[in-house]
Amino acid sequence: MLHAEGPLLSIDVTDGVSETITVDDVCSSYIGGRGVATRLAYERIPFDADPFGPENRLVFTTGPMQSSRMSFTGRTNCTGVSPLTDGLLSSNAGGFVSRNLAATGYSAVEFVGASDELVVVHVTDEGVEIEAVPDLEEAPVSETVEYLASVHDLDAEHVACIGPAGENLVRFAAIMTSESRAFGRGGLGAVLGSKNVKAITFRGNSPPEVEIPPVQMDVHREAATSDNIMKRQGTTSITELANEVGALPTRYFSELAYEGVDGISGDRVEEKKFKKGTCSACAFACKLPTRDEETGIETEGPEYETVMAFGSNAGVDDVVDVMRSNELCDELGLDTISAGDVVSAYLAAEDEFGNVDLIHDLVERIAYREDEGDRLAEGVARCHEELGVENWTVKGMEFPAHDGRTLNGQGLGFATSNRGADHMFAVFYSYEYPLVSSDDALDPEGLANKAPLLVKQENARALEDCGIICRFSREFMTPERMEQLFDVDYEDLLAIGERVITLERHFNNQRGVDRTDDTLPYDLPNFEAALDEYYGVRGWNNDGTVPDHTVADL
Repeated sequence: MLHAEGPLLSIDVTDGVSETITVDDVCSSYIGGRGVATRLAYERIPFDADPFGPENRLVFTTGPMQSSRMSFTGRTNCTGVSPLTDGLLSSNAGGFVSRNLAATGYSAVEFVGASDELVVVHVTDEGVEIEAVPDLEEAPVSETVEYLASVHDLDAEHVACIGPAGENLVRFAAIMTSESRAFGRGGLGAVLGSKNVKAITFRGNSPPEVEIPPVQMDVHREAATSDNIMKRQGTTSITELANEVGALPTRYFSELAYEGVDGISGDRVEEKKFKKGTCSACAFACKLPTRDEETGIETEGPEYETVMAFGSNAGVDDVVDVMRSNELCDELGLDTISAGDVVSAYLAAEDEFGNVDLIHDLVERIAYREDEGDRLAEGVARCHEELGVENWTVKGMEFPAHDGRTLNGQGLGFATSNRGADHMFAVFYSYEYPLVSSDDALDPEGLANKAPLLVKQENARALEDCGIICRFSREFMTPERMEQLFDVDYEDLLAIGERVITLERHFNNQRGVDRTDDTLPYDLPNFEAALDEYYGVRGWNNDGTVPDHTVADL
């Protein structure tokens, strides 16, 4: 089976000591990416670790596909205990850092401990250097990138860093790479901040020797030649469809469609796009470098989830205002979904929907934990009672779009996801809009017979994260091609994805997560029966815990 190659580099930033550890057995069993990181984290992070404590670890990983030249492979995984959900969580980012990490020769690089001073950690194929950077305290992302370029001749594609939000332990702080790409969900930027690590750089000339089957070029060619609306509008191409079917959260989830949708639609974003944008080695080029000539705002995006969080959910109907929110989050190092939802919760409490100046002011105050921003930096689950609004989270994570009150199977997926309210954990919404063929489409209403497909979707997405392969490859990465690439039967590949999800779940079980956490802030028909069916398909206990014998088998 094709898998990542190379050892684990473990760096204790407390005293600057690093060691190299052979993990061939883990790589061969879990492929790479999220799988390898989850297995390593499961073994090396105490079950009772404080997310902000030195015993928590952040594990960065690549997969075998980062040794290819195939489209959809410009991604990197990061895993640790989340300060937002308090569970083991993986997030991955696009951009260009993945191949620079692979070029160091390591399949995984982990960080443990905590530094007494703010540092940058330089990882190369020749060793580790830790540099004190007191002058970068609370520097925005662009300033950090500029410093590394001018002093170390390292451009943004070599860098993963945090902004002020990470240093100030905002629970939904992101780790930024290539300046505008984010390890966004779950607050892993705050974990890096708790270790006093401002940035990590990767550089080397020792990529692993992994032989990728020729089918990679078929995928790459089709990605280059396909005529897909995402090449023009990215994920915002779905905005008007979501609004039409009633799945676009509006005014802090009080409504399901937005009368101002035209002002934040994919067409409006496309009008602001001024050049192509892509990730490493990808010919699909679905990214959105945008510019507004009148205001001078230039950013990348916004993508659909940001359009929801800072657009419809905040009562904003001008894409330029959403662009500004997006730019602020990238500069300050914030997950746009959680940040937008938290701001929208405050707007709901104060009856200030559409107040753009207030929105942008709140984003900055959150990042620096100033005044009201200090409370909002804790996330909706921890501040909703004080605000007097509903708790629109699952397991502490704020909701994306694709509203489960309309797309019921996706609603079930929000509840079961180990990461909490996360649309990418299963991407079940694609069957219910639908974004798949009519033969595969499902009635969005009801939960009957959806649990088995949800399990399969979760396993398949975990498999992609082991690869690591982008979610947007779904038209090109068929099961047959996955078999050719990894040289393993597809059902066996799905079993690897299942193992990853089971390990995540068991780790979180040890931290108290069970059926009572697989809930939603709204009712769905026959939800409890569907949850029973889901656990049954997974082979888990009816209380949402993983049986001990299942873990022993793994």
